[in-house]
Amino acid sequence: MKAVILDRNTLSSQMELTVPEGVTQWVVYESTRPDQVVSHLEGADIAITNKVKIGKEHMEQLPQLKLIQLTATGTDNIDKVAAGERGIEVKNVVGYSTESVAEHFFMLLLAAMRGLKPYHTAVADGSWQADGRFCLTEPSILDLHTRTLGIIGVGNIGKAITERAKAFGMRVLWAEREGKAPRSAEYTDFDTVLAQSDVISLNTPLTEETRHLISARTIAKMKRKPLVINVARGAVVDPQAVYEALEAGQLLGFATDVFESEPPVAGDPLLKLAAHPRVLLTPHVAWASEYALDKLWKKVKSQIEEFIK
Repeated sequence: MKAVILDRNTLSSQMELTVPEGVTQWVVYESTRPDQVVSHLEGADIAITNKVKIGKEHMEQLPQLKLIQLTATGTDNIDKVAAGERGIEVKNVVGYSTESVAEHFFMLLLAAMRGLKPYHTAVADGSWQADGRFCLTEPSILDLHTRTLGIIGVGNIGKAITERAKAFGMRVLWAEREGKAPRSAEYTDFDTVLAQSDVISLNTPLTEETRHLISARTIAKMKRKPLVINVARGAVVDPQAVYEALEAGQLLGFATDVFESEPPVAGDPLLKLAAHPRVLLTPHVAWASEYALDKLWKKVKSQIEEFIK
């Protein structure tokens, strides 16, 4: 079996990608442009990809392709309908990054609530020394305990965040899908979660239903001017709406690990917020702790071996 990795550079260079048993030809590309997908996968039985898009137009030219193995949980870069029509199996990896993303979420949460960025800068650039006081107290320092955390997207990561939030003394609300009645007593009406939350965590997959879920319309329902944190997919958020809401004081802050275009384009409105004391931007790295990366490749390798067998 010939297996091809299309985007090795999306994984840590320190990872050792051991070849799955049963693979007789192993080809690794650091990256693959859209116009290189077919040529890079020529003669391949197995395509391994993180973010490279594989659509119907590619599959039509790859008659030997049998498996598309994702090195990620999200599958929105694969035309799964076209794959199903051609008998191409699509496998993703779940559960490998739960702890890593949950911890990254709390890094962003604590840094934004307690003003880590401006306080660090004040010491590093001499502002504290120039001020002369024994301590600085602007911006205000906000505790987590007694705050309400609204979670949109209650999968493994949402549940891991819930567990950790309760340890901090936070009240946690799980949001039902917008426009739906709560499925059980564990869930709360979507609009109620928006209205009552001091912090909103986005953990939902990207679907047509969730695209630009956070928009001017939904932000207007956020009565407590919350901190919004996105560790889901960039397009769950309308960046222009977030920019305008922060400028208007409708949100306390915004932290994100994901963008609509990655890396973000020069005109992304979120980049204009980089100097805001409660805005934090990280380069889609929440999933990539050493532990998670090791777990990821073990799962990928195992799934490919099971498929070959």
